[in-house]
Amino acid sequence: MGAYQDTYDRWRADPEGFWHGPARDIEWSRAPDAALDRSGDPIFRWFPGGRLNTCHNMLDRHVRDGRGARVALIHDSPVTGTVTTFTYAELLERVRVLAGALAREGVGHGDRVVIYMPMVPEAVMAMLACARLGAVHSVVFGGFAAAELASRIDDCTPKVVMTASCGIEPSHLVEYMPLLDRALELATHPVSRCVVLQRPQHEASLTPGRDVAWDAFLAGAEPADCVDVAATDPLYVLYTSGTTGVPKGVVRDNGGHAVALNWSMSAVYGVDAGEVFWAASDIGWVVGHSYIVYGPLLRGCTTVMYEGKPVGTPDAGAFWRVCADHGVDVMFTAPTAMRAIKRVDSRGELLAGHDLSRLRALFLAGERCDPDTLLWCRDILGGRPVIDHWWQTETGWPMAANCTGLELLPVKPGSPAKAVPGYDIRVLDEDGHDAPTGEIGGLCVRLPLPPGCTPTLWGGDERWISGYLSRFPGHYMTADAGYLDLDGYVYVMSRIDDVINTAGHRLSTGQMEEVMSGHPDVAECAVVGVADDLKGQVPMGFAVLKAGVDRPEAEVVAELVARVRREIGPVAAFKQAAVVRALPKTRSGKVLRGTIRRMADGEPWHMPATIEDPSVLDDFRVLLEGSGHTVRPHA
Repeated sequence: MGAYQDTYDRWRADPEGFWHGPARDIEWSRAPDAALDRSGDPIFRWFPGGRLNTCHNMLDRHVRDGRGARVALIHDSPVTGTVTTFTYAELLERVRVLAGALAREGVGHGDRVVIYMPMVPEAVMAMLACARLGAVHSVVFGGFAAAELASRIDDCTPKVVMTASCGIEPSHLVEYMPLLDRALELATHPVSRCVVLQRPQHEASLTPGRDVAWDAFLAGAEPADCVDVAATDPLYVLYTSGTTGVPKGVVRDNGGHAVALNWSMSAVYGVDAGEVFWAASDIGWVVGHSYIVYGPLLRGCTTVMYEGKPVGTPDAGAFWRVCADHGVDVMFTAPTAMRAIKRVDSRGELLAGHDLSRLRALFLAGERCDPDTLLWCRDILGGRPVIDHWWQTETGWPMAANCTGLELLPVKPGSPAKAVPGYDIRVLDEDGHDAPTGEIGGLCVRLPLPPGCTPTLWGGDERWISGYLSRFPGHYMTADAGYLDLDGYVYVMSRIDDVINTAGHRLSTGQMEEVMSGHPDVAECAVVGVADDLKGQVPMGFAVLKAGVDRPEAEVVAELVARVRREIGPVAAFKQAAVVRALPKTRSGKVLRGTIRRMADGEPWHMPATIEDPSVLDDFRVLLEGSGHTVRPHA
């Protein structure tokens, strides 16, 4: 029996007792009374009675134990041409003073602080300063639309908003203060203090009495000590991307979060203290929270914070340059980033000349990774492990993964491997019964969820239960569809909404995308199910071609249709496909398949606040109307 199976079996045999081991790696000011409180079933709480401070576990204890000179944070910013490093001792001192300034402003245990900032070190400091005081931070992606920012302000009612004068894109600046000013006009909750980091690239106009420059805010502040909080107290609220209507704030607690994130760094990613970990994401998303900030610093690692793009800052070799410059041991990014690199540099020529001798693994998550992209990454990285893994904002850390810190299992391209210890993953049919092996159903996790997962939504226990726990009682519904194979490997094929019913046959759009992505000219693709009077739904495919492909688009489309019909069969009814310049995506890299489907079906749709490039949806509107679809104007 291997180390993975042994660990998983130990967890299955004693799910609560298992977590006492990882909990001993966290410093508690008061030890928990038990591992799990089941009294609020189906709302569960981990480590009741325990008290701790998350910031202490990330900074103070490392400095106390003689690791203060170790580099904690590397900020690499190709858009400003700067690289800045902070040791654990330096980061601790910055955070202590910032926490003191917030305390002087009246921020204390349980108060909320909205952080609306770009990828700068001060954003990390703001998160840790809140954790130090027992305050609850809510990071909103920098440059988010004013109306969306306003809805989050009204939902979490912060005392303070922390922001910056601008974000920096490769081609332009994004001024934050006009967006924040408008958000505060729209919000009903009053915010009396905004702290503004004035960046050299743009100086913002401040509102007297409300706004204060970052340096002035810090001036004369007394460094603050850590505040003990209950393990079950909230650490942060993170609003899921694409939310409409009432915001959906995912809550993360202090105790379970610290235990799970620290354990996952070792067990899942195989990274230990002193090593360099780089999650190429943004702090506005859950990956940035878990694996730019909390996980690496809890473990005592060096974490890399990158203010740039996979392509264009300056080229498609940027990721390899960062890995080489900073000696990255393990990297984590989204498949969509690797597809962007593959599209421009399909032969990996820009990797040459970069010393990647320390890089031992690449992890991918955030969007389903097609086998072609995984194999391409593995090939250009000389056979190093490329690990697809699966998790969500709500879980906060991986549900299924090849746990390299336990045992490297055989890689099956297209699968994020097996359930991580702590998760009992089930595939359920529409009646809530276990689906047969190999049959697609709803991917669910049997309750209770492990430590680190959200216990509830901000101010919304009933919304948490009705939205996630009621469809299949006793289970958390991921809203993803997939299946398990005979070896227990998980296959995540699509969102449940993307399982289409064609003439009575349930088909996964993810399977069709897998076939399309195997075409040598295709860089990335998407398939959505659109309404059909005869068959109910039929698939429609969209493909982005690799750079340099100059064949007639009609030839490529014909080949794609033939591939899908050959490999899946005529039952797929795959007859519609088109070549597009880009796919509409959120800033976190998720393809907006639901929006495309609503446009094609003539349903009401809105321009998502998280969209990366609104003009791409305009292209899709023209394309769909040209093919006979009636597209409503967006709301």
